[in-house]
Amino acid sequence: MNSAGHPEATARRGLELTPFRGLRYDPDRVGSLAAVTSPPYDVVVRPDGLHQLQSNDPYNIVRLILPQATTPAERNEQAARTLRGWLAEGILAADADPGLYVYEQQDGAGLLQRGIIGTLRLSEPSEGVVLPHEDVMPHVVADRAALMRATSANLEPLLLTYRGNGSESVTTTAIERAAEQPPLLATTTEDGYRHRLWSITDPAEVARIQSDLTRHQALIADGHHRWATYRRLRAEHPSPSPWDHGLVLLVDTARYPLRVRAIHRLLHGIPVSRSLALLDGLFRVRRLDVPLAEALDTLADAACAGNAFLLAGDGAFHLVDRPDPDLLARTVPQDHPTAWRTLDATVLHATLLAHVWHIPEDDPARIAYIHDTAATVEKAERDGGTAVLMHPVREEVVRDLARQGVTMPRKSTSFGPKPASGLVLRALDV
Repeated sequence: MNSAGHPEATARRGLELTPFRGLRYDPDRVGSLAAVTSPPYDVVVRPDGLHQLQSNDPYNIVRLILPQATTPAERNEQAARTLRGWLAEGILAADADPGLYVYEQQDGAGLLQRGIIGTLRLSEPSEGVVLPHEDVMPHVVADRAALMRATSANLEPLLLTYRGNGSESVTTTAIERAAEQPPLLATTTEDGYRHRLWSITDPAEVARIQSDLTRHQALIADGHHRWATYRRLRAEHPSPSPWDHGLVLLVDTARYPLRVRAIHRLLHGIPVSRSLALLDGLFRVRRLDVPLAEALDTLADAACAGNAFLLAGDGAFHLVDRPDPDLLARTVPQDHPTAWRTLDATVLHATLLAHVWHIPEDDPARIAYIHDTAATVEKAERDGGTAVLMHPVREEVVRDLARQGVTMPRKSTSFGPKPASGLVLRALDV
């Protein structure tokens, strides 16, 4: 159903995907394709991961998506200069023909994900075509918008999901037919994932895919800030213009289900002892002197019964659960569906951050959002802060709330695997 409560098939206009001339690294000009790729900009754990990626190869994509300079303006100008230089040197080159790109990721544990990359027509929320499920932070949107303006490029695709009819759909058939051919590129990144890319340039096949996708709506799985950035930049440029579309990866989760993981919080400058002391009488707290994996299993069991979190940073894990019902009644807004009011992320933001710990959710000096569980714990232990580990939300809960037009708290979910940045880019003037 769309945000107005109508069945998905009636969503006005639906998904409109357009072929484009992808910018890709010339494998003969770089050390290896794996060495120039990166996770999406917001997954790179700065500064450790950033420095490692920069040292992997002088042409690593982080020099574009996370440029380093003294001021934001200098960073963005540096990224623009770098992109222009790489294009002039032939490090990056545009494909001869516009196409839709089939993208495959596969790990060593049996996961296989395939989707299609193109430029998607930007739509208004009222159309119910692209459904966000999380709020965004204005300063992040402003940062991404400044970078896209400077480079006039979409440097990495968003991850969107839709629900097709599985292996029988026209798009899935085209994707799997393409995957039987030799790929444009193939590489294995250091995380063990194999990446392959193909292009579909035949106009008749592209038209069949486009027609199939117009019957669907999509959920933003990863890239809320970049989608908001796309929409901001479209508003700045008179239509029609290249800014009317944005680079996306579309995955049919009926055929290729994604994994949904939690995004954890790191509270800067607040030791675990202080965080726990403020919870006295408000939540049940139990110390767990067990390894991380076992602590996460305990969290999962507790989350089945109600709101639950793991606090870490002092060498142990502390299970925080069973919140006081009166506390929740006072702090959680009541003008939302029950499914939203009972989310762990809602209780974390409305009750713990805002009411108990008094930490602004959008102040990077006070709180960080980290995807990697072990890295969150390690940083808390090293810096003397508090790691707040979350249990993931089920995809169907996310989609159901999005269809009701209800957004979840910021950084509530991490869908994956995420597309590697650096395999195909889009320049708006090509």
